[in-house]
Amino acid sequence: MKLASRYVRTVDAVNYRIGRVMMYGIFVMIAILLWSSISKTFFDPSLWTLEIAQFALVAYYIMGGPYAIQLGSNVRMDLFYHEWTPRRKAQVDAVTVLFLLFYLGVLAHGALGSLAYSLGHYKGETYAFLAGLLTGGEEIGRLERSPTAWRPYLWPVKSVLVVGLFLMLLQAISELIKDIAKIRGVAL
Repeated sequence: MKLASRYVRTVDAVNYRIGRVMMYGIFVMIAILLWSSISKTFFDPSLWTLEIAQFALVAYYIMGGPYAIQLGSNVRMDLFYHEWTPRRKAQVDAVTVLFLLFYLGVLAHGALGSLAYSLGHYKGETYAFLAGLLTGGEEIGRLERSPTAWRPYLWPVKSVLVVGLFLMLLQAISELIKDIAKIRGVAL
């Protein structure tokens, strides 16, 4: 239990800090879209504003996801849930978090494949390619670009997606550990 408690404290602390920073991402998006409106009205329209706003929204949503899971601010069917005891809620949450873990695992697998593609890996084993990049055994190929007029590289936003999904997986595991501790009547 000591190791589980340390894991929960560490993951919760990291995701709490990242989530608190990402809360201010809404102001970044507002500033970008405000500049877009001003530039379209008074100057030449900027090509980059829409895509940067979309990339900022991805970071805001994905990096804020673990914080939302931690706070329990995700959507629930609250028809019966609010009347249950904390132990019963933990039992149901422990089962449903397994579905969340599966879903996040599938998303992370797809995100890793998409990241590898954006780094120029078009065939073969995705995980071997990414591991080879880390160890120096692989080289980056032709980088994927957006098909718009601005044509930014896509690997930065796909990297944010992978990191955010990984943090959500860690947070979901933390929530499972907390639910199991509630079921067993153990304090973390």
